[in-house]
Amino acid sequence: MTKQNVYEEVTNQIISLLEQGQIPWHKPWTGGADGAYSWHTGRPYSLLNQLILVEPGEYITFDECRKNGGHIKKGAKAKHVYLWKPYKRQATDEDGNPKTDEEGNPVMITRFMLRCWPVFHVTNDCEGIKPKRSALLPEVPAKPIEAAEEALRAYVEREGIRLEADEISSRAYYSPANDLINLPCIAQFADPAEYYSTAYHEATHSTGHPSRLHRFELFNKNAAFGSEQYSKEELTAEIGAACILHRLGIGTPASIKNSAAYIQGWLKALKDDKQLIIGAAARAEKAVRLILNLEEGETASEAAEG
Repeated sequence: MTKQNVYEEVTNQIISLLEQGQIPWHKPWTGGADGAYSWHTGRPYSLLNQLILVEPGEYITFDECRKNGGHIKKGAKAKHVYLWKPYKRQATDEDGNPKTDEEGNPVMITRFMLRCWPVFHVTNDCEGIKPKRSALLPEVPAKPIEAAEEALRAYVEREGIRLEADEISSRAYYSPANDLINLPCIAQFADPAEYYSTAYHEATHSTGHPSRLHRFELFNKNAAFGSEQYSKEELTAEIGAACILHRLGIGTPASIKNSAAYIQGWLKALKDDKQLIIGAAARAEKAVRLILNLEEGETASEAAEG
């Protein structure tokens, strides 16, 4: 199989799936808490606070973290939770005089005051302290695949990228500012292909760093979520991941279908123009060559044989 056919085959598979209609996407890992909870009380926050916090998981105040042997990561920014705290005061009449009952006891009324507390996400923002809620992990968790592990490890070491895998995490991301790839742990996945698809998706994002392919010069790092620039970068990352899994021989029908579903979602921001996949595939090819350290002119099949 030639280099060209590797990328064409993957993109053609994706386009073929897209032409079949709406494809449901599923988050490939488990273990992240549903909703936002107070670490101290174990209770879920109110609907208002759920909307404010966004990121599911447990939250803790600075003092609670410190008192329990933890500390806040450098650079972590607090979120805020709001709570109506009841308090009692003596009622007054129309002239402002304190009210009493027939026995001379003060008549008390309850009022509410809006209070605000800064909190930090236990998993993402804290060290030295763990969530209290037990994670729901797959009964049969995914196991590492040596070739995929080695290729990813070689890439991050060669490029000096920080790679962190949280013990239990609800998100995967690449931070250009910190040149950091953060992943859930592999035990949160039932299918190893889905884990490596997630890992190489973020690795493909990292190739856009100014020190590498400088793709973020075109993709403004401040581009709004869902914008055309943001969407095109997401297409590139997902196609890059799908091509790497194909090259490593670990892709599955389920993983390619989930990639197609993910791509379909981002295409909505691009007016369902499937031709944009071809441009994303060209950018993805450069990223894949960098990640897998392919020599100029070396095909994917030759690299596999070597």
